[in-house]
Amino acid sequence: MATIRMRTTNRRLTEEQEVKRFLDEQGVLYEHWDMKKLPKHLCDEFILSDEKKEEILNVFDAEIKSLANRRGYKEWDIVALSDATPNLDELLKKFEQVHVHTEDEVRAITAGNGIFTIKGDSGYFDVELSAGDVISVPVNIPHFFTLLENRQVVAVRLFIDASGWVAHHYDDPDFKSE
Repeated sequence: MATIRMRTTNRRLTEEQEVKRFLDEQGVLYEHWDMKKLPKHLCDEFILSDEKKEEILNVFDAEIKSLANRRGYKEWDIVALSDATPNLDELLKKFEQVHVHTEDEVRAITAGNGIFTIKGDSGYFDVELSAGDVISVPVNIPHFFTLLENRQVVAVRLFIDASGWVAHHYDDPDFKSE
């Protein structure tokens, strides 16, 4: 279940309905997938073969296709990050820069945790995600994604056009790194 922390006040939203309502007000899609569907051997697996990635995509095929049909996504894949990922620290430095995209940034977390920092109506807020959480940050909304302390995540990513999904740096004097 996602939680939200307002960076300016440190206020937290922890109830599912208030999280969903807040994200709806910001134009951010939030859904939750049933993680009981995922076989146990994939629940805490962060080094994935192509076969295991395909297995995850097959398990959530109906959810992926439903989201894709509603939002116009044409392609999807799996990303898995952990301390075993080569150059993880360099990747995280790149991720942890505020940027925008010319299409939505979509993540459906299937294992581990991650955090989106997003610029909203009243400043930046953090959305802490765990297995089952699905989020879509709209086009041109300043944000970044990174890992939590456990530094492990597996997520389904959905795209309209993966080749055009490029981060564009967003220099924002309002953003304060923590």
